[in-house]
Amino acid sequence: MIMRGLLLASLPLAMGFTAPRTGRTAMRMSAAVSQDELKKQVGYKAVDDYVKSGMIVGLGTGSTAAFAVERVGQLMKEGKLTDIVGIPTSVRTKEQAEELGIPLATLNEHSKLDVAIDGADEVDPALNLVKGGGGALLREKMVEVCADKFIVIVDESKLCDGLGPGFPLPVEITPFCHEHTLRLVEALPSVAGCKAVLRLGSSSSNAPDGDEPAVTDNGNYIVDLHFTEPIKDARAAAAELKNTVGVVDHGLFCDMTTAVIIAGSDGISVKEAKLALGKIMFGICFISILIPEHVQCLGLGCLAWAAEAQAQAQAQAQAQAQAQA
Repeated sequence: MIMRGLLLASLPLAMGFTAPRTGRTAMRMSAAVSQDELKKQVGYKAVDDYVKSGMIVGLGTGSTAAFAVERVGQLMKEGKLTDIVGIPTSVRTKEQAEELGIPLATLNEHSKLDVAIDGADEVDPALNLVKGGGGALLREKMVEVCADKFIVIVDESKLCDGLGPGFPLPVEITPFCHEHTLRLVEALPSVAGCKAVLRLGSSSSNAPDGDEPAVTDNGNYIVDLHFTEPIKDARAAAAELKNTVGVVDHGLFCDMTTAVIIAGSDGISVKEAKLALGKIMFGICFISILIPEHVQCLGLGCLAWAAEAQAQAQAQAQAQAQAQA
C-alpha cells in the first residue's frame, strides 16, 4: 500500500498538472500611507480578485481580515456580488458579517469552500504562516483548510526570513491541567529554546490585559511560544505540537497558502505558492482507485525526482533568505 501511494504521486506530472508560477504584480501608491490604509487595500484587492458571485467564502479574523469582510458586504449591498455564503472563523467575524447582511453558514452545512481570505502574523519565504494572534487559530485553520484557495493578506511588516522571532507562536490547549501541557510543549525538541507563556486577559491579543487565563471561542486556553531564533523546521514543529496530548491545535499554517497579497509603502504585490505536495497527495489518493496499477508504476522515477526537486527548491529559498538577512 505504501508503494502504491508513492507511485501514484507522479500522476500530476504525467497528466500535465504543474505548480502555479511565482509572480509579483505592483501598483504604485502614495509614500505616506497608514497601516490601516495598507490593510484596507489588500483586504479589498483579495475580494475583488478572488471572490465571485455564488461562492462560499471563508471569512477570516483580525484587523486586516475585517476589511475583506467589509468589502464583501459592500459589494453585496451594491449588487455586484450575489448568492454569497460566508463561513466565519470567530464570533466577532460572525457579528461583523451579520451587521453587513452577509448570509452565513458553518462547516456543518458546507465542508467545501471556494475561497478563504485571512491575515497572518508572520509569513516566511515558503509562504508558511504563523497565525492566531487574535486567538481564532483553531476555527481559522478548520475553515481555511477546506478552501480551494486560501488567500493571505498582510502588510510588508509581516514578512520574515524564518518563523518564530517576529511573533510568538500561539498554541491552543485544554484548560484541564494546562500548566502540565505548557511544560510538555516547552520541552518539545522541535521548539527547543522557546519560552512558553500562558495568555492572560483577552484571547484576541497576546499582550497581557488581565489576570485570568484568556479563553478562546472554543473554551480553551492559549500558550504563546516566544523564540529568539527562527524555528528550524516548521513542519516538524507543527507535527510534534499536534501530537502532544492536551494541545488542541497550533498557529503554524504550513503548505496551505495559495497566494499572499502584500501591501507596502511602494505598492501592492502578489506572491503565489507552488502547489503543495500535501495537496498533490490528497488528490492522488482520491483518484487512486480509478487508476490501473500498471499505469501507476510508470511514475516511480518521476515521483522521486519531483519530491527531491521540491525539497531542494524550498531549502534553497530558505537559505537565500537567511543569507540576505
